[in-house]
Amino acid sequence: LKGSMHLHDPRYLGHQVAVPHMASSMAELIHGVANQPMSIYEMGPMANMIEHEVVDWMLDKVGWRQGGGVLTHGGSLANLHCMLTARAAIAKEAWQQGNPQDLVVLAPEASHYSIARAVGIMGLGQEQVIPLVTNGHEVVETALIENQIRKVKSDGKRIMALVINTCATTTGLYDPIQEVSEVTRAHDIWLHLDSPHGVTAILSEKYRHLMQGIEHADSLVWDAHKMMRTSTLCTAALFKDKDNYHGTFAQKASYLIHEKSTAAFDTIPFQIECTKSGLGPKLFWVLAAEGELGIANFVEQTYDLTRQAYHYLNDRPGFHCPYPPESNILCFTYRDGHVDQLALREKVVASGNYYITSSEIKGKRHLRFVIMNEHSTLETIKNMVQEIDRLGAAM
Repeated sequence: LKGSMHLHDPRYLGHQVAVPHMASSMAELIHGVANQPMSIYEMGPMANMIEHEVVDWMLDKVGWRQGGGVLTHGGSLANLHCMLTARAAIAKEAWQQGNPQDLVVLAPEASHYSIARAVGIMGLGQEQVIPLVTNGHEVVETALIENQIRKVKSDGKRIMALVINTCATTTGLYDPIQEVSEVTRAHDIWLHLDSPHGVTAILSEKYRHLMQGIEHADSLVWDAHKMMRTSTLCTAALFKDKDNYHGTFAQKASYLIHEKSTAAFDTIPFQIECTKSGLGPKLFWVLAAEGELGIANFVEQTYDLTRQAYHYLNDRPGFHCPYPPESNILCFTYRDGHVDQLALREKVVASGNYYITSSEIKGKRHLRFVIMNEHSTLETIKNMVQEIDRLGAAM
């Protein structure tokens, strides 16, 4: 522990990784002892059933009562699963015959790298990811999507999926789901929400509007190990249509996949992984301990604090935030044009007092922090800003 990153310290303001709730950590300990490979019901019956219940709860919150889904080890794997399902929906022959040469994916330039990686793994080629036009804050320009779709079609291509960020990893800003979904529905295009961090806002009455239109998407990724305070990893790949979800894979494994009385509860035919940890109990125990209201309160607390930090930073000489935050992620600069932001970030981390990150917006480097700890306060942010001011003034 001495040589590890201390996520429980309120001065950790780095990546979008949860400070795990004690209930989740206890469930992790139980799994470590029981070691339930729950992909086959008879090998991990309780972990299996809990996953089914948790996934059904998530589907209900999204509004996909006829949908399906699975928990998996992380958003990258879940994005791959969703891209495979989108491919199966438009080109069922691809599983046996290989990829058609006319498939493309539309996604914002600020998309998480796992989207392009998934397309590459599938053998489509990363050049088949066509960037959606975004504004100066890298939010999708909905009004320009129609023209991009027409251009793709005139080039003889088919759109396998259109991906938007809810919210973007770099900025924490949400692409407009409702507006984009009106376009994708008009053109019968698969809409995927890369939403591992921001989708938990649907539990909050105050911030639910950020996910308006979620029910019109076809698939989404939801990380419980971000805003639902579970230990890593615990991610849901969710699908509006259960038939699409069930039709993703077509493989045989006689020692695992065969006719039996409990086959309806096996998840192995419908997921990438074979042996899989009991992921559901971690989230289930957090829900049992905090309830939906407790998680919603955490979302509101961290989102509200980020807005307070935004006003504090913009009122302080030398600091500038390029946009009002929509989540608990905020980018900013210090003495822009005079100080190397990446070098300053390294100095902050090396000091050992605070941990922040950095990111690029339209090619311009910014400092960045994410509030993931319920014990982080505005005073924490103010002290961090003073530390940055002190270190940056000497550069």
